[in-house]
Amino acid sequence: MKEKPNQGPWYQDGLQFECSQCGDCCTGGPGYVWVNAAEIEALAKYADMTIEQFESVYVREVGLRKSLKEYSTGDCVFLDTEKRGCTVYPARPRQCKTWPFWDSNIKTPEDWQATCDFCPGSGQGRLYTLEEIEDRASQIRI
Repeated sequence: MKEKPNQGPWYQDGLQFECSQCGDCCTGGPGYVWVNAAEIEALAKYADMTIEQFESVYVREVGLRKSLKEYSTGDCVFLDTEKRGCTVYPARPRQCKTWPFWDSNIKTPEDWQATCDFCPGSGQGRLYTLEEIEDRASQIRI
């Protein structure tokens, strides 16, 4: 009996993504942008605030975890709604850096298509390799 070669994930030939700066991933219904201590520290430094100041203004506790606050519209507190851009982009959290290569977005071709339908940069631009995709997907589980 012949052994089947390992076929790898459905996206083994890579996926395309190029951020279009639309801001759609920073808007919408209520949600969470999870942040850890190192990310809070980097964001506070970028905002020229102490960690305590930053947390009191921009962070909320959700159980044992911490998330960035959002406006009543569901928009991220760091979204410039006029320019549709992130005001802390160089210090943005890991969750934002790894978009759209979250396990929930790449689980199936249908999940990826739904991501492409939502995000105009998904399925466009630069081709990310299997290794790059899996590295990003392993950094956070969403």
